[in-house]
Amino acid sequence: MTAWLMYLGEDPKRVGGGYDDNPSTHYSWDSRVPNAAHVLVGDAIVLWDGESLLGLSVIEDIGTGSGMKDLSSCPKCRKADIAERKTMTPKYRCWNKDCKAEFPEPHVETVPVTTYRSRYEAGWIDLRGHVSAKELRALCEEPGSQNALRRLRWDDFRTRVETGKNATPLTILDTTRKVIAGGHTLRTVRARKGQAAFRATLLEDFGEVCAFLGPMPAAVLEAAHLYSYAANSKHHSFGGLLLRRDVHRLFDLGQIAIDPKALTLDVSPITRSYADYDKLHGQPLTVPVTKAHQKWFIEHWAMHRTSTPVL
Repeated sequence: MTAWLMYLGEDPKRVGGGYDDNPSTHYSWDSRVPNAAHVLVGDAIVLWDGESLLGLSVIEDIGTGSGMKDLSSCPKCRKADIAERKTMTPKYRCWNKDCKAEFPEPHVETVPVTTYRSRYEAGWIDLRGHVSAKELRALCEEPGSQNALRRLRWDDFRTRVETGKNATPLTILDTTRKVIAGGHTLRTVRARKGQAAFRATLLEDFGEVCAFLGPMPAAVLEAAHLYSYAANSKHHSFGGLLLRRDVHRLFDLGQIAIDPKALTLDVSPITRSYADYDKLHGQPLTVPVTKAHQKWFIEHWAMHRTSTPVL
């Protein structure tokens, strides 16, 4: 898999005026950024903020457009290798080794650009702080690169995430990529505005009961969607269950799924290595569900398991 380490933060070379990036859903850049046109649907996107890893996913779609960008450069050599100084004057300095000019304001030129906006919500895994900036730089194909878009050594990066500190399985990325390649609609678990009302409805329908674990204090129960809220843009009836936070997270990642035929829990092998979750494997749901729920169970199962039971 081709993988890109993409910087998310204040970077005028990348944004040229700014984009409305959202780490868990979309990220933008323009044609003046090195590697801009090389990023493709199906590539892995790994976001960092210059200090540590934020998360990763697989790119589902890349939209293109047009815009204008302000390019700042050295007034003397017209190179873009300039830096703003916080305490010294003149305010700017050129870092081009053949120039080293100092100046109060950069030369600014406005140029047309192609804009790119990637969308990747379905497979997003939040791994904020799991890998340091030093490690991420070392895992790039060119560790000394300063580009906003850098190629990662995917196999080495994946090994670090799945076996290192705070090990997290990335199998959802494999599934997401297969779904994208097959041209199917992506389904995953997401929650957006209206969540409080949706949770209140679920509490009224099911009571203070985790669908996997049984009765729980309401304070620890979260409303888990059984479909992609972003794709559907509304909270569907029979489209959610109440889950305790830890099993909600495992459900999001596909480490726990619901067999649509037997209505029992299917816990992945890696998660069954933990006794507390191993005992859930094969257990029935603790709340009654309808055929409407089962429709969403089928979609979640198809996203995270290799075969779909026939009802």
